[in-house]
Amino acid sequence: MPELPEVETTRRGVEPHLAGRTLRGAVVRNPSLRWPVPPDLAERLSGETVLAVRRRAKYLLLECQSGTLLIHLGMSGSLRVMASGAPAQKHDHVDLLLDGQLLRYRDPRRFGAMLWHVGPIELHPLLKDLGPEPLSDAFDGAALFEAIRRRSSAIKLAIMDNHVVVGVGNIYANESLFYAGIAPTRPANSLTRVECDQLATEIRAVLRRAIDAGGSTLRDFVDSEGKPGYFQQSYMVYDRQEAPCRRCGTPIRHIRQGQRSSYYCPLCQP
Repeated sequence: MPELPEVETTRRGVEPHLAGRTLRGAVVRNPSLRWPVPPDLAERLSGETVLAVRRRAKYLLLECQSGTLLIHLGMSGSLRVMASGAPAQKHDHVDLLLDGQLLRYRDPRRFGAMLWHVGPIELHPLLKDLGPEPLSDAFDGAALFEAIRRRSSAIKLAIMDNHVVVGVGNIYANESLFYAGIAPTRPANSLTRVECDQLATEIRAVLRRAIDAGGSTLRDFVDSEGKPGYFQQSYMVYDRQEAPCRRCGTPIRHIRQGQRSSYYCPLCQP
């Protein structure tokens, strides 16, 4: 599933092609995504100028004059900037039309979303209860300590909770905990303030490195130009079960937490 670095990579890729430009409408080939594409989307978008392209958690937000187009890539979605008239393939469900170009939404599994919202976007039901952005000033060790100090769940599950901090998906939770030297099974409320400072720092650092690498491509993800991400080449623990730890040589262990895979080094993360 595309996580925050992949969504941010996509945002940076499409922003130069969208910001300040006028949409000429949309072509909806299959409206059956996770939530139905609005039947009047083409009419609503026609003539709208894109004022900004932002991201909130794993949602892309195309801010227009009359409302905001909220896009989620789901498990297998991608956005590609293409020349007008480019032939559509089987899983190309929605095109946003521009002069001479189009923004094409492709989603083989159709777990993504494309929704139109009028009014303050921060009040949208999908966004209004989200926690702080991990790369913003609102997230640091103090904020993390306060958010988890009453939680007895495992720390890995806590930092993947969008009420605690948004956008820290499975891959980057595993990697951040390794760099912070914290076992994924530690009860969240057992972390000290110093450990929260370190973990918040590593979450920010891991996400920034992943964005710089264009995100991770494990199966489906490509950026707006169709290029894969490369962060997976530098994983320290994720998907490295029984491989030697890159720091100490101890075999990486694998467990299941909350129906997700967790990877850790038993020596580096006691």
